[in-house]
Amino acid sequence: MTTELTADVCVVGGGPAGLTLAVELAKRSVSVVVLEQSGHFDRSFRGESVSPDSVWLLDKLGVLGRLDGAYQQMHGMEIIDSGSTVLRADFRRFPYPHPYPVEMPQPALLSALADLGQEEHPEHFTLVRRATATRLLRAGGESGPVTGVVARTPEGELTVRAALSVAADGRFSKVREMSGLPYTKLPLDRDVVWLKLPFPSGWDDRTYRIRIRGDQHGLFIPTHPDSVRVGFNIPKGGLKELRAQGLPALYERLGGLAPELAESVRSEIRSWSDTSMLDIFTTTVPSWSMPGLVLIGDAAHTLTPILGQGVNHAIIDAVTLAPLVRDAIDAGGDEAALARAGAEFQRAREGSVAKSRALQLRQERLFALHGVGGVGRRSLYRVVDRSQKLKERVLSGAYFQLQKPGPHVVEAQSPSTRV
Repeated sequence: MTTELTADVCVVGGGPAGLTLAVELAKRSVSVVVLEQSGHFDRSFRGESVSPDSVWLLDKLGVLGRLDGAYQQMHGMEIIDSGSTVLRADFRRFPYPHPYPVEMPQPALLSALADLGQEEHPEHFTLVRRATATRLLRAGGESGPVTGVVARTPEGELTVRAALSVAADGRFSKVREMSGLPYTKLPLDRDVVWLKLPFPSGWDDRTYRIRIRGDQHGLFIPTHPDSVRVGFNIPKGGLKELRAQGLPALYERLGGLAPELAESVRSEIRSWSDTSMLDIFTTTVPSWSMPGLVLIGDAAHTLTPILGQGVNHAIIDAVTLAPLVRDAIDAGGDEAALARAGAEFQRAREGSVAKSRALQLRQERLFALHGVGGVGRRSLYRVVDRSQKLKERVLSGAYFQLQKPGPHVVEAQSPSTRV
């Protein structure tokens, strides 16, 4: 059976980018259909870090109040290199209204966004679950403007006809592939193995920890409510070799980076299925739009995991694009008006994305240094550590591109230390 829907906008992907955009469009009385291939949001995500600018935006959207405390403020960051603390940052000293990044389970965030759309804007917001985009509708042949999306659902084929379609389907975007828009994928020199452990005793749960030993490094991220996400680097394509060495090699690697976790990693990680691997790459897309289609979030500009920039830019993309689309529809909603909106969206966002990508790539290069290079890295971190202004300058590219300096509007949550 074939079902057909009509909307101003069809969004493919019900992640942070797609749902934020849909809520912002519906709030502006723009009808939107979101196609999400999963039947629920109860999935295991790595991208739970939300930067301060996005926390600020989510607060303005009314999302934070719907989360009922299902997130965790982070108050600081520390880098320990070769056993010595070389850099500490205290976000409580940063002069912005929302100075704190948060750790927020994506199922809670996505559920809150979906509920917001369905409860407050039901006449304009439609979420279709278990819908997998299979092809783009085009006018006048395969090279014509995009006029909607065809999706596969358990009930049969679904056709959504829309003036504008939006690819918000992530770093491996199928819509980007179907569109034919050219892009360049840049693999980096490492991949990351991720796992989750019980939160260790003696650590406070408001601090990001980075541990470095030679050219090995690990990220240790407190995770709501009582665990820690751990990511450690391996050479690009090195997972097969690591597995061949057996789990003791994994235990040794983590024990060297964080002795506090040596016992729990042995008791909790009993097979490789208790871990996952993230292929690290960035993607650059020269043009984020074509007639009838716009790419946002990771589909337009894949970033690395450093400093949680994927979710941050996804949310900022959404709140930037929504008013441009509303204006284009007010101007007639024709192909030319929507094309101008897509071009303006890219002009407004690509400088910020490039700034974050450059910061991430510099940090990637620093992590890879060892020997004499490692000495230089430690010296650089110590220079930054001695200056609050330098810390603010370094982190502003990732955390504070939107907010203006001003007094805090949120109080610091009390840290807890598990002993």
